[in-house]
Amino acid sequence: MDAFQSSQQFQPYLLPGERVLWSGQPKQGLALSGRDALLIPFSLLWGGFAIFWNVGVWTDFPNTGISADWLFKLWGLPFLIVGLYLIVGRFFHDVIIRRNLHYAVTDRRVLILRGNNSPKLTSRDVKLLPMLELTEYRGGRGTIAFDSEDLGYSMVRRVNGFGSWLPIGHPNAQFFRIDDPRRVYELIRNQAHS
Repeated sequence: MDAFQSSQQFQPYLLPGERVLWSGQPKQGLALSGRDALLIPFSLLWGGFAIFWNVGVWTDFPNTGISADWLFKLWGLPFLIVGLYLIVGRFFHDVIIRRNLHYAVTDRRVLILRGNNSPKLTSRDVKLLPMLELTEYRGGRGTIAFDSEDLGYSMVRRVNGFGSWLPIGHPNAQFFRIDDPRRVYELIRNQAHS
C-alpha cells in the first residue's frame, strides 16, 4: 500500500482542519526482535517436549507397555497447541497484525490505526508526547516510541496474552520499523515544537 492509500485510511478520523503530513506502515513480512534470541530456543524446548509427550501418549508409549488413558491424551493437547503457536504461529500472527497496521503524523497528532473490520485508533497529541525515542536499524528502517511503559497503554494488551512474544508486541505506542525513520522523527519533533 502506498503512502497516499495509507493516508486515506485516516480521513474519517481527522479533526476539522487537520491534515496528514506523513503516513506509512510497519515493515511487512517476517520480523525478528532481539527477544527472539531467547524466545526461539525456549519455544523449541516447550514445543519439542509437547510434541514428544503427545506422540508418546497417542501411540501408547511404544516399547513400554504403558497404555495412556484419555485424560493423559487430552491433557497434552493444550500444551501442544501453545507449543506450535510459540514455534511458528506467532510469526504468522505478527505478520497479519502488521499488515493491518497504519501510522500517520498530522499537524497535531500521531495516529496508529489497527485492523480493518473493526478498526481501533490510538491518538497522541504531538505537543503532549511523554517521550519521543528513535531506534534505527540496518537497512534504513527504525522504530519511534511515544509512550513510556508506565503510562498504561500497551499494544501487548491490545494484541493478546501472547503479545510480548510478537515483535510488534512492544508495550509502548510506537511506529514499528518504518522506512526513513529519522525524517519522520524530525517531522514529529518539529510539530511538537511549533
